[in-house]
Amino acid sequence: MNAPSPGSDSTQEIPFHEQIKPSLGGQVGRVHRLWRTAITSAVRSLDMTESRWTVMVHLEKLGEGCTQQMLASELGIEMPSLTRTLNQLEAQQLIARVPHETDKRARCLWFTEQGRQCLTQLTERIERVRAELYVGFDDEALNAFARALLQLEDNASASIARSQAEYQRSRQG
Repeated sequence: MNAPSPGSDSTQEIPFHEQIKPSLGGQVGRVHRLWRTAITSAVRSLDMTESRWTVMVHLEKLGEGCTQQMLASELGIEMPSLTRTLNQLEAQQLIARVPHETDKRARCLWFTEQGRQCLTQLTERIERVRAELYVGFDDEALNAFARALLQLEDNASASIARSQAEYQRSRQG
């Protein structure tokens, strides 16, 4: 949708969010990529790639002792992709994989002492990047933005579920 040209008779103003090109969703994606790139740049000297720091942060979020499958699910990735990154983190002596107590097929993830030290440095640098990105926003604006993102996520999930249900119905009939 194009914004009205200057001097046009249009009495209805196009909302700013509709003027973003190519789209608001595209802008959200660009900001997400830039945010992750800013963090990756800030942690590069720790020998961290995007996949490594992401796994470290999510392992902390889930809690030590979680299984590899739980972490893969949290990250929304397949096990082979996660296994490669875990192999790298294990080679760096940042994590340890321990057989599950009752399910010997499962492996539980733990930080090593070196991994905890690295995680502390990661967290500090990620917080610094976050503070840099939040410049110009007060808590009220950030809270409104967070609520809007959560609503968009809920709406997208509902849209996906609706589309999948429609697709399943169309294949049955």
